[in-house]
Amino acid sequence: MESRYKKFYVDWWRIRRSTLYGIAAFAIAVSLMSLGLWYAMRTNWFAPESMAEAPKDAARILSFEGDVRITRAATRETILVTKEIWVAAGDTIQTQADGKAIVQMVDGSVYTVRPNTTVIIRNNSSIFGGPNVRVSLDDGQLNVRTEDQPESAKNVVEMLDSETALKSQTDASFRTDAQTNGGEIRISRGSVETTIGGTKTTLAENEYAAVNDGRIAAREKLLNPPQPIAPADGAQLTDTTGAGVSVVFSWQVDTGLPIASYYIQVSRSPIFAADAILVDRASLTSREFRLAGLAPGTYYWRVKATSRSGQSSDWNPHWKFIVTRRGASPIIDVTAWSSEPVGGNVYLISGRTRPGLLVRSQGNQIFAGPDGSFRLQVSTPLSEVAVELSDDSGNRAGFVLSLKNSRVLRKF
Repeated sequence: MESRYKKFYVDWWRIRRSTLYGIAAFAIAVSLMSLGLWYAMRTNWFAPESMAEAPKDAARILSFEGDVRITRAATRETILVTKEIWVAAGDTIQTQADGKAIVQMVDGSVYTVRPNTTVIIRNNSSIFGGPNVRVSLDDGQLNVRTEDQPESAKNVVEMLDSETALKSQTDASFRTDAQTNGGEIRISRGSVETTIGGTKTTLAENEYAAVNDGRIAAREKLLNPPQPIAPADGAQLTDTTGAGVSVVFSWQVDTGLPIASYYIQVSRSPIFAADAILVDRASLTSREFRLAGLAPGTYYWRVKATSRSGQSSDWNPHWKFIVTRRGASPIIDVTAWSSEPVGGNVYLISGRTRPGLLVRSQGNQIFAGPDGSFRLQVSTPLSEVAVELSDDSGNRAGFVLSLKNSRVLRKF
């Protein structure tokens, strides 16, 4: 029987060497473009409103927390601040209940826009031999700090019917309420000159003045915030019965002014968000307040005073205490740490821990999700940041995280 073999034929394509070089070059070009796009997005090359685009003599928002918005005068566009950004003459800065912004003007002065505040940048220029800064406070609170300034410099805050010129080496606070149409000026360092209806009044260090009905309604020594005594800052109280603990809050005042009342707030939030405040008690005449039945957890408290003339002090820097439950404390740990730069001094911190834990850093806070993951925005010029986690039983753990490589540098 004759054997038959199947034959296979292969046709080879003839490809020029130049074609191979072209394909290789195309692949390399695509790879470089993809890498460049990734790097541009990583470093915010496509983010709008960069400082490189800022007009001459624009003010700079150096840092911010929470919800801060800018309305451009030229376009009426409202921008949510997510990174270091510029502010020009005519622009409006508005902070929400959890928002705060620090702005540097052309003369080097620093303006701190407090929560629930609206300010308009009227002028920020350096012509005719000296810087000229003018800001209008429509509602809320504004703190201003000036350093050495030339005599030709002008730094003015408009509020209600008044214009206040700040001198060199001055710390001042301005507050106004759009509903009551009243305001106040507080000088803790340096001096200012306030003009109302053509009348000029000089306010010196440690002075307070109320502005009402187009005049200086009251002027007296500055009322400092009360000094907390107990519970001590960072104190840990143990719930031994399971029914909660009883806490006695006490404070003292260091002033020669007669005090009419005190105002105390106790909160689960360091920013005293409205939905986290447990005690909001005004008109106290005693320097002591008792609260029973506090469940395990982390709490913050602060006090301010009101003199008989009507002057109210600022809140004292809040103190913190922790209520714990007797027994073994579960370990709090975090995995999958990540630090992602957003732009400027702003980063997104993320990780995974036990579901429901409270995560806090730089005054911001968030709860870990059902899967234990969390993502928190922080703003800091440093290369590391402290992150604290806690549960409802008062157990806590602190981590210092490197913003460069997302490694835990130490625990506290």
